[in-house]
Amino acid sequence: MTDIYLVRHGQASFGQANYDKLSELGEQQAIWLGDYFKHRNIQFDSVFSGDMVRHHETKEGIAKGIASDEYTLPDVTVNSALNEFNFQAVAKAYLTRFPEAKVPEGASPSQYYRLLKKAMIAWSEDQLAHELLDETWKQFEDRVHSMLTHLKTTDAKRVLVVSSGGAIAMMLKHILGYDSATVVNMNLQIRNASFSQCFANARGVHLNNFNSVPHLDVIDRLHAITYS
Repeated sequence: MTDIYLVRHGQASFGQANYDKLSELGEQQAIWLGDYFKHRNIQFDSVFSGDMVRHHETKEGIAKGIASDEYTLPDVTVNSALNEFNFQAVAKAYLTRFPEAKVPEGASPSQYYRLLKKAMIAWSEDQLAHELLDETWKQFEDRVHSMLTHLKTTDAKRVLVVSSGGAIAMMLKHILGYDSATVVNMNLQIRNASFSQCFANARGVHLNNFNSVPHLDVIDRLHAITYS
């Protein structure tokens, strides 16, 4: 049996020119997660991540928090199949077709999230122009499924996977069998530096827990539970 920990990156730089970088809080979330693993003697013999900056920085934070005299995190295998979809391209393609849905300058994060949800649903229903997208929904689904298939066949006993909310939600679709609309809803629920734990055996991959943040669920860290 293989334990698989699907970790979403720490808080990124929402609203900044470069989203693909952890905020100061995001870096701390990753260190706290590594420290949580260390104090529960959760050690990994294989590590995978996407090739985005926020994935790398999250892995580095976990490595810093988990390190001890007896253990260091193994070298990472980078695979772009774990990358997030290009949400900016999806939103732009949606607004090209539905310009009336544009949110005003300086809108609240919740307004942007509502726009993204509508855009993702349209994307999943193949309503958006392919030439405006990096990939179709089906291509996104297929690349994530290929990664899950690879993880199922690894010889490792415990695997750390650092990825993004959309890719994790899509991976869970293949595990739980829910529909595309649920992928969208699950994506928007997944917290920064959370982990969803699965185990794989001869019968398939099974979800053990979802969206866990025990390293943040303490009174002086509740402010650090974030979603973007």
